[in-house]
Amino acid sequence: MFKLTHGEKQLDLSQPVVMGIVNVTPDSFSDGGKYDLFESACQHVDHIIEQGAQIIDIGGESTRPGAAEVTVEQELERVIPIIKYISSKHDVWISIDTSKPEVMKQAVTAGANIINDVRALQLPGALAMAANLNVPVCLMHMQGQPKTMQNSPEYQDVLSDVVSFFEQRISACEAAGITRSQIILDPGFGFGKTLAHNYQLLAGLTAFHQFDLPLLIGLSRKSMIGDLLKRSTTDRLAGSLAGALIAAQQGAHILRVHDVPETVDVLKVMAQMCKYKQHVG
Repeated sequence: MFKLTHGEKQLDLSQPVVMGIVNVTPDSFSDGGKYDLFESACQHVDHIIEQGAQIIDIGGESTRPGAAEVTVEQELERVIPIIKYISSKHDVWISIDTSKPEVMKQAVTAGANIINDVRALQLPGALAMAANLNVPVCLMHMQGQPKTMQNSPEYQDVLSDVVSFFEQRISACEAAGITRSQIILDPGFGFGKTLAHNYQLLAGLTAFHQFDLPLLIGLSRKSMIGDLLKRSTTDRLAGSLAGALIAAQQGAHILRVHDVPETVDVLKVMAQMCKYKQHVG
């Protein structure tokens, strides 16, 4: 049974929890521009917490394929006000979706509880900063960089390659002084992966349980859903919920999603079924 801790704060992961996405950016692939104004972002946060999100993931830099990088100053201007708002108004876990050490530092100071890094703490200074801040960290696998990652992703074997990557990054984290119990893993759906790679990962999620660490899954509205079903980003709810359910059934602990209430409903149905499954047969 996993439990995240940050100071006096604890989050029980014995059942899957929903992480609601709040991108305060003008260009994220699904909701870009929708919540980049402070007031609308605050309203959205209030709404998804009411709907059952236990973690709010705040991102100030788009990491969609082809995305341009933003400066530290731009990212801070976008994320710090909303983090301060959430921490003052809600008793909920706040995740900062960033790779920059200075953003990590100021976000945690403002009230963030988790560092969610698509670059797995590989930027200069990121490992040392995360160790110093002593908060849970999510290490995501990405082949390449957002600007070019979807150009021509190749693997010998995507599952074993991602496992090897996690082995290396976990060792680097521990060497830097990050406690193993503070590490979360994310296989990085859509980050330098073809359609086939993504579904190979989804089919083999249980392979990551060998690390005995919480698993975060983010496939909500991604191209692995849209390209398969030929649906636009606004019409991928059914596919996203199917992916969330498959991930939860294979032991995912955190589901990072756009559609919070629908995912909460899916998890409630699964939990109810699991309650009675042990009495069958």
